[in-house]
Amino acid sequence: MNLQCTAVFQKVSEGYIAFVEELPGANTQGRTLQEARANLREAIQLVLEANRLLSEEMFAG
Repeated sequence: MNLQCTAVFQKVSEGYIAFVEELPGANTQGRTLQEARANLREAIQLVLEANRLLSEEMFAG
């Protein structure tokens, strides 16, 4: 399955903030754009995994 999302990166005084519009909870920051991108990839993976586990628990009930 190939999932496409809209990643938003915004320059701030401390570096960059990043989030995914379609995935609440997937947000992060980094000192550089590359760091923010890497952090956002990890945040997306964590949010998707957490959502998958919650779904499994809900339907197993």
